Amino acid sequence: MCNLYQLEKSVDAVRRLFDALQIPLTFPEGIPNFQPRDVRISEQAPIVRWSQAGNGAELIQRRWSWPAPTGKPVFNMRSDGRRFERDRCLVLADSFYEFTKPEDPAKKTKDRWRFRPDGDFAIVGLTRNDAQVGEAFTLLTVPPGEDMAPYHNRQIAILRPPHWRAWLDGSAPSTELLAPCRAGTLSVSAD
Repeated sequence: MCNLYQLEKSVDAVRRLFDALQIPLTFPEGIPNFQPRDVRISEQAPIVRWSQAGNGAELIQRRWSWPAPTGKPVFNMRSDGRRFERDRCLVLADSFYEFTKPEDPAKKTKDRWRFRPDGDFAIVGLTRNDAQVGEAFTLLTVPPGEDMAPYHNRQIAILRPPHWRAWLDGSAPSTELLAPCRAGTLSVSAD
């Protein structure tokens, strides 16, 4: 499942996206200085959540994953048939990766595939407070769409900007928003 994604957008680009949606975006912990990079499990990364005052969104940075009781990181979570009524967030990304077993048995590393949705998007996530790591986030997953199915039996849940407010403010049930990507909306390349 997705254990690496890429962030290329600047803070200004994110602000413009939220301005276009008429969603006030604040920076309660200061404006972060994030650089284009690949984001790995347990790293700090920018997310957007609905403000506790309920009057807009907040861009903050949190750790990707919290420890499960077994100690393994919870970096993806199945959403199938579940309702998520609180602790919703959007994870800022520009592309994400999946890995497959190489066709060449002599090759020691997995093949890496980069998926880039057409247009703007965010990965759907949840936050949780954990005694060991503080507030952290995980990515929600759904069954694979046609573009993903040849590479993996799951895919991360993606939302387009018109649905961001409904996810963040909880005005739409999660079961209405979480679905596989439509065919032809993900471009894939060997990376």
